[in-house]
Amino acid sequence: MMSPILKVEGLTVYQGNYLAVRDVSFELTPGTDTAVVGPNGAGKSTLVKATLDLIPRRAGNIEIFGRPLARLGNLRHLIGYMPQNFIFDRSFPISVKELVGLGWVATGRNKYSFFSKLQSQRQEKSLAVAEALRRTDAYQLRNQAIGTLSGGQLKRVLLAYCLVIPRKLLVLDEAFAGVDMQGAADFYALLHELKQEEGWTVLQVSHDIDMVSRHCDRVLCLNQTVVCTGQPEIALSPQNLLATYGPGFSRYQHHH
Repeated sequence: MMSPILKVEGLTVYQGNYLAVRDVSFELTPGTDTAVVGPNGAGKSTLVKATLDLIPRRAGNIEIFGRPLARLGNLRHLIGYMPQNFIFDRSFPISVKELVGLGWVATGRNKYSFFSKLQSQRQEKSLAVAEALRRTDAYQLRNQAIGTLSGGQLKRVLLAYCLVIPRKLLVLDEAFAGVDMQGAADFYALLHELKQEEGWTVLQVSHDIDMVSRHCDRVLCLNQTVVCTGQPEIALSPQNLLATYGPGFSRYQHHH
């Protein structure tokens, strides 16, 4: 049996005095795509942020790649993260290729002199950025300022940022927020293709029940604590959705 990429045990998180996530446990098997679904205020974003140690937790143990969070070290480079809201000053003069380049980390494989090593790293970085942008259908945007991008274009560029070096775990927090229905469908198709090619393990927060049922391997239904978890056909049954969302759960579904 393969060791889990991510293992969460007894995770409890407070936001001030509010209990946002209570005693949550789950595992991610290598190569799977797991969606976290639930109503607004259920603790979905809090869960993924605490899992990555972006916000403090009150209790719980978290291991990624078989190591406790505190001892991940350079293995953090193997994690790609797309936040729900990428907030930035739209007047800031940074181009698409410069932003994607920020995700590149030198491999240190070149053992030659300092100057030849530096030149080699610059070339390697430039090639990696160009390839990541091509694979996310964003190469034509490479010289644009990021402040000029549409919501869908920005999502593709952020995916290129995650793709510019090899990753093992990709965490998406409501990655399709602010993207129209067709844009979200296109992005899901691209994500699925890249996941197959790269062997990513994916953890994503989503409101789109239909997309989740078609593309994800497992679903975790959350409403402060885990209501149910399992394959989509089981976790997304009418009974489980009712238990997760309450009587009005149907309004959270998108119909394509």
